[in-house]
Amino acid sequence: MVKRRKYYTVIPFLLALAFSCKNQEPATEETPAEVQTPVTITHISREPITDYIELNATSTFLFKNYVKSNANGYLQSADARPGQFVNQGQLLFTVKTKEAQSIGNAVNILDSSFKFSGTNVIRAGAKGYYVQDGEQLAVISDLNSFVFLMELPFELKPYVATGKDVEVLLPDGTNLPGKITSAMPTMDAVSQTQNMIIKVSNTQAIPENLIAKVRIAKTIKNNTVSLPKAAVLTDETQSHFWIMKMMDSTTAVKVSVNRGIETKDRVEILSPPLSPSDEILLSGNYGLPDTAKVKIIQP
Repeated sequence: MVKRRKYYTVIPFLLALAFSCKNQEPATEETPAEVQTPVTITHISREPITDYIELNATSTFLFKNYVKSNANGYLQSADARPGQFVNQGQLLFTVKTKEAQSIGNAVNILDSSFKFSGTNVIRAGAKGYYVQDGEQLAVISDLNSFVFLMELPFELKPYVATGKDVEVLLPDGTNLPGKITSAMPTMDAVSQTQNMIIKVSNTQAIPENLIAKVRIAKTIKNNTVSLPKAAVLTDETQSHFWIMKMMDSTTAVKVSVNRGIETKDRVEILSPPLSPSDEILLSGNYGLPDTAKVKIIQP
């Protein structure tokens, strides 16, 4: 009986010893890996920057020559076709009078010295493009009167003056140099715009009623600090602007900026002062917190 009692007391002691040793083993915790956003960087640029305004302009011919018959009769021939370019003095139409049509050659038979044909020729009074129109035999659009009429809102008149050089951008991407030569004396009652006449230097045939864009320099600044547009971020209301600037090799911080002129691909930075050595995030900057861990990669 005594030996059996000692056997049973050893087992609880061994279990307690094993449990205490297990609890004394050091606990291992997993450390989360640091997240680094891949980004590319850019630097400021000092260069001239220009603020443009764009307005619509429509091509037109200011002067048109209306070709009419100089006598009542029958059209014998038409030597021009719609859209054809004609020169001054070029033969356009041949018209035979009603009298000549009814008398025929009777007069010439009676007197051969009396050369009567009753046929009149009509020539172009100016060079331009031949078009058909209404009761007239033709209308010649005077090539020398080809211009663009730009619709100028009255509030933008201080930026547009007679003699100012402008750029006329056609829908196919063609860029034509132009000059504002004069202004129409009336305003459109509905849109409150005034038509400005722009003379362009064109070597190609431009159709009438073509709508183009006119770029006018509004403000020009030299040697100003600017960044690519992708480097400048904004909120939903576009009332607050900022950039992400590198503070060290892996940390980018949010820096609020005041911007000035904005062009198609660059934004002027008025403040704070930036140096050419500052590294500004160009891509990967969207959605980052105020302070972010980043990894610079090659673009």
